[in-house]
Amino acid sequence: MARPRLGAWLFWGTMLGVVTLVLRVTHPGAYGAHVALTYLLVILGGSVSGGRPLGLALTFAGFVLIDYFFQPPIDTFSLPKLHDWVMLLAFLTTALVTTQLLAQERARAAEADQRATEVMWLSQLGAEILSAGRAEETLTGIAELIRTSLDVDRCEIYSWSDDDLRMLVASPAVTSPEARLPAADIVTLRALAESSTGSDDPADGASPAFTWRQGDGRSMYVALRARRRSVGVLCLLDAQPIALDTARERFLAALVYYGALAVERARLVAEAGNADALREADHLKDTLLASVSHDLRTPLTTIKALAQAAALRGDENALAIEEQADRLSRLVTDLLDFSRLKSGALPLKPELNTGEDLIGAAVRQVRGLVHGRTVETRVNFDEPALVGRFDFLQSLRILNNLLENALRYSPPSSSVELSVHREDATLVFSVADRGPGIPESERERIFEPFYRPAGTSANGRGAGLGLAIARQLAELQGGSLEYAPRPAGGSIFVLRLPAGDVTL
Repeated sequence: MARPRLGAWLFWGTMLGVVTLVLRVTHPGAYGAHVALTYLLVILGGSVSGGRPLGLALTFAGFVLIDYFFQPPIDTFSLPKLHDWVMLLAFLTTALVTTQLLAQERARAAEADQRATEVMWLSQLGAEILSAGRAEETLTGIAELIRTSLDVDRCEIYSWSDDDLRMLVASPAVTSPEARLPAADIVTLRALAESSTGSDDPADGASPAFTWRQGDGRSMYVALRARRRSVGVLCLLDAQPIALDTARERFLAALVYYGALAVERARLVAEAGNADALREADHLKDTLLASVSHDLRTPLTTIKALAQAAALRGDENALAIEEQADRLSRLVTDLLDFSRLKSGALPLKPELNTGEDLIGAAVRQVRGLVHGRTVETRVNFDEPALVGRFDFLQSLRILNNLLENALRYSPPSSSVELSVHREDATLVFSVADRGPGIPESERERIFEPFYRPAGTSANGRGAGLGLAIARQLAELQGGSLEYAPRPAGGSIFVLRLPAGDVTL
């Protein structure tokens, strides 16, 4: 970092000298707006590449150079006329304000980068939680994320077993995990953990329950608290004294909370000998997912606002940042809606709507995802209007999910067919594609929450919730969502919703 800054000082100092020489040769003894503007360009360039200190240094150097070389009497530090003072002070004020504004913009950009990093860490945490099947796998993913995010050599997670600590996981992994803490340290940690107070939820803005460092600062212990009681200890080890900035301390507080929930879940799973214990573990997982989703919303909103402001200033990367923020926002929405569906808190408003209107709205919403493919609609307009009783927005969400999947997996230049017809007391919507299809062994599993087909990356698009949410939305409206293989290759997803009759 020091070498690029030194290079910027040398380069822009040289540029200031070159500009002074050129102006002196081409306009000897003359001072005008072109001189001040030329120096301002150098000051702006130095502020952008070298920051506020370089900008201020160039500002005062330009002030002195104008006075000496371009204000009569030439080659003398003298200001005999009042208007000379006014011009120089105007130059100095303009340069200082410009440098300050640039410094503020750089600070905002740094804040946006930091928020983007926090969102990336939280999204990685969510991916670890969602892709892990067992509590131990969740803990292993959290330990690895903590180690890499905080840039320490080792992360260990312990749980309390009576008055002793038992190592659950470590990153890097160890062959035979055993508690390596001295007995005296265990007693100290237990006393501190039990006596600590405060909120466990990072959304309250609280710090971890306690943080204890051993003498040289290369070992750091943090209490893991869930439901206002100590459930374990997080241990960080590094070859150098561990020093965390404000952003990393804030992120550590969030990770400690999620680690505590994961430890508690592991305990419940290990002790689960009856249905009540299993239900409690499932509740903790839901709490964990809801907490991740909640914590993602605030930084996502900030990043999108900063990206939009950057786009107005012509930043070429702003659009990509905004698109990724929208993608994460959709993931958060899916997580929250899935939690609401499980708890029965997602309201539905079945009303009389036509199948033609629902198909038209779905086609319009996926128009930007076609990319050379076509969406063919099949509606028989010679028959009476196809009327159903369903929630229009939630049913549109189901069709959008099916169409997006069909377009994503269809070969280039192929077509996706969207049709609707009536069968007795149901409206039947079909989405058919010519994609690779789904193996018979996975045709029901694709509707399970968080399920990913074999070979799918945990960092891939979505969290495996789309079809699970779509089926639950259909069933809550008295309908169904099924899969069937398409003759000659491809897939057909069939959505059935209650039909309705319009009496004239």
